[in-house]
Amino acid sequence: MKRKALMGLLAGLVLSGTVITGCSGTAKPTAQKEEPKWPTKQIEVTVPFAAGGGTDLTARAMAEYLSKEWGQPIVVVNKTGAGGATGTQAVVKQGSKDGYSVLVQSVSAVSALYAGNTNLPYKMEDLVYVAKLVDDPLAYVVKADAPWKDLKEFNEWVKKNTDQLTFASNGTTAIGTFGVIQWMDSIGADFSKAKLVATNGSGDALPKVAGGHIILAAQGVSEVSNLVKAGKLKILGIASPKRSPYFPDVPTMEEQGVKGITVALWYGLSLQAGTPDYIVKKWESSIEKMMKDPVFLEKIKTLNGEPGFKNSADFTKHVKDETARMTEILKQKGLAK
Repeated sequence: MKRKALMGLLAGLVLSGTVITGCSGTAKPTAQKEEPKWPTKQIEVTVPFAAGGGTDLTARAMAEYLSKEWGQPIVVVNKTGAGGATGTQAVVKQGSKDGYSVLVQSVSAVSALYAGNTNLPYKMEDLVYVAKLVDDPLAYVVKADAPWKDLKEFNEWVKKNTDQLTFASNGTTAIGTFGVIQWMDSIGADFSKAKLVATNGSGDALPKVAGGHIILAAQGVSEVSNLVKAGKLKILGIASPKRSPYFPDVPTMEEQGVKGITVALWYGLSLQAGTPDYIVKKWESSIEKMMKDPVFLEKIKTLNGEPGFKNSADFTKHVKDETARMTEILKQKGLAK
């Protein structure tokens, strides 16, 4: 009887094992949750500066490309004011956290604005910095028939007539102001004596310089190019490690003895914090693909911009590091609010 019971037990174990093995062999892996289809409707891109500037043109080029890529309309709207804070606030406070409310900003509305303002109605952490798209080195321009034939003559005039110098900028914490600060420091002129004339982006500033209402502007190469080619503006120098491919005959600032200009103009895209990760990654990967597409790169060339892609992690670090450097510059000049 004992032997019979033992055999029965072993048979039961074998059968159980077979069942267990069979179950494990035929079990389907746990299915991963499928991400929702996105986008499924129109997207709105907010540009916090006037139409026609580098930020605006970059946003429109991106919208045209991604609209075809995604099969959904992408519209660009311009909401100007407060050095870029008005449009940014509109997205942060009134936009949606679903990727359909997007910001394309320049450095002026991001690092420069954070550096100089502690009382903004939003914080750096309210946005996800998805990707940097384009670099646009600063070009120092005066009206085409200005009396200075080159930067050297202009530098000498500024040092002797600093209180007569006017320059266009979106505000005390815009990239144009930073560019003027570092240039004046380099040539030994007193920045506090120069007069800032507040404007709403390059589309507003450059016609005023061309018309002689403001003496100087430090704006992106892409922004000044049309008026330079039209014979309305003259570039005295470009703040870049190498000469611009669009104006190879114009020497860099450093070539002309002006050293220490570290600030730079760029355009990038951000979303509201809290936007689902799969949507952030959709934007990031699509922009990375776009920045490698020869068709889009050719479009950037027609705008006289320079590709400057950074992914979300690198772009976020860039913004934080740049804000810290700009904060120090403004503290030294007593311009931080």
